[in-house]
Amino acid sequence: MQVLQVQLEVGPDPAEVGRARRWARSRLAGSGIGDDEPLAETLVLIISELVTNAVVHTGCPAVLRMLFAAEGGVRVEVADASDRPPRPRHAEGDDTNGRGLELVDGLADRWGWQPEGAGKSIWCEVDPVSRALPVHGQGAVSPGRVPC
Repeated sequence: MQVLQVQLEVGPDPAEVGRARRWARSRLAGSGIGDDEPLAETLVLIISELVTNAVVHTGCPAVLRMLFAAEGGVRVEVADASDRPPRPRHAEGDDTNGRGLELVDGLADRWGWQPEGAGKSIWCEVDPVSRALPVHGQGAVSPGRVPC
């Protein structure tokens, strides 16, 4: 399997999340994934959530990486300097935060985390087939989720 990796250093400022989204859209387009494709929308939302978590919860710089497999799958990794494991929360009703990892869990085909240097890396993978839209009355393929 051939893989192309690109990465972006993200500063410890919430404004960096928008920059990360724009950068990701441009890299997705460069890899042949159109801006209006469901795969691109899914990946940009995941990236937004993971970068937001890294910046808000650690207050430290982070590194966003995207790895593009020749088969069309994409792996997203966000590494930060905190060694604390991610802590999924369950948002209630009108809560304005606490949904990030729930979204990642619902959108990614696989996700997890691992120690990286003095910190950690949270990763997820999205397979292109799981983002297929119904065509001419056919049902969409649902993503298979693998628990961490």
